[in-house]
Amino acid sequence: MKPRPAPSTRRGATLIEMSVVICVLLALMSTGLYFSNQIGHWKAGKEAAETLRAVYAAQRMYLADHPTAAVGTLTQEKLLPYMPNHPSVMPTITSLDDQELDINVAVSPPVVSDGNGTYDPSGSSSDSLWDVGE
Repeated sequence: MKPRPAPSTRRGATLIEMSVVICVLLALMSTGLYFSNQIGHWKAGKEAAETLRAVYAAQRMYLADHPTAAVGTLTQEKLLPYMPNHPSVMPTITSLDDQELDINVAVSPPVVSDGNGTYDPSGSSSDSLWDVGE
């Protein structure tokens, strides 16, 4: 009869095994934080698009009531009574770097204005993020 090998006396993890586990956990956490930030940007874009859609609907209702009015003559004060839920002031949009942006209502569809021109960090005017889309 052959003697049995002695059971292993190893009771813990080596330094290399612990380092690998820590690296994997750090990689998973950083990936999660990156995607969490991107989801926040997407959510801000969708909220901006919803606000712009409400302003666009107010534009169309105002122009239906005033068929001779030109889009270029529209102001926020003229559209305010036509906004859903009748807000007391025209809604603003917050940019990705937390700046308050205005809505240019003198064009159709309305666009987000940052003072220098149209603000659309998505880079596409048809994706319905930061714009009304097509």
